Amino acid sequence: MKNRLLLLFLVLVSYVSAQDTIISLWPEDKIPNQLKSSEKEVHEQSEILRISKVQVPIIEVYLPSKRDATGEAVLIFPGGGYGILAYDWEGTDIAKFLNSKGIAGIVVKYRLPSDVSQKDKKYVPLIDAQRAIRLVRSNAQRFNVKSDKIGIIGFSAGGHLASTLGTHFNEKVYKAVDEIDTENARPDFMALGYPVISFGEMTHQGSKRNLIGEHPSIDLVDYFSNEKQVTESTPPTFLLHATDDMVVPVENSLLFYKAVKDKNISATMHIYPKGGHGFGLGLHDEHLKGWSNLLIEWIVSLR
Repeated sequence: MKNRLLLLFLVLVSYVSAQDTIISLWPEDKIPNQLKSSEKEVHEQSEILRISKVQVPIIEVYLPSKRDATGEAVLIFPGGGYGILAYDWEGTDIAKFLNSKGIAGIVVKYRLPSDVSQKDKKYVPLIDAQRAIRLVRSNAQRFNVKSDKIGIIGFSAGGHLASTLGTHFNEKVYKAVDEIDTENARPDFMALGYPVISFGEMTHQGSKRNLIGEHPSIDLVDYFSNEKQVTESTPPTFLLHATDDMVVPVENSLLFYKAVKDKNISATMHIYPKGGHGFGLGLHDEHLKGWSNLLIEWIVSLR
């Protein structure tokens, strides 16, 4: 009996130690642009876990075994039109896949724009994205990753946020709250899955409206049209899209590819003839599911 109890205890300890680590992005009561409100975070579980009205942004850290670890980490920004986060489909599922390849997967539960709980809401996702990569870089030793091997991946509107981080990482969009904010916010590499890139004619109207409102100025549209914000410092980029995407037109990826190419930035792009929008890992499709291994091959090529 004692041996059985000991075995059960060891199994439970092993289970707990294998779980992900959850870390708040900000110290309590120091969340930038946050307003006190009655708004509460919402979780809706059907085929996909949809999270909305995020109040306390976090990172959820999934680490491979130390024996398998490559030293690379990827922050993951789930999509959802800046209205929800497709948290497992484009978040934790991606992290677990990366773990299987020895790469740390870090899901960012970022705040979504809100007129109720935020001021100047258009900068809030970028604020959280900058903080997230700084937080990971400051914990590089703890997470067993190399501080110069920290990349990002985003899907749909999460791809817009990732490309915003990749082009606006040097901009001071919030006041530093602690030493973590002295860390570099530049991603070392960037992957964008069927991303919203432009807020021009080819945009996804819901993402644009949720982030910058119904009647934004031309300057604001240009600021968040990330194909116009590429510089020589924009990180190497991997792009993924389907030609028949009726939600976020493939021209978004084409525009960004041209922009980085024109700046002589290393870029890889994979355009599939079919797949639609929001296919995640694409495991339901024999053709699509190969994209994730292409991503790993690309990351390996950057070593």
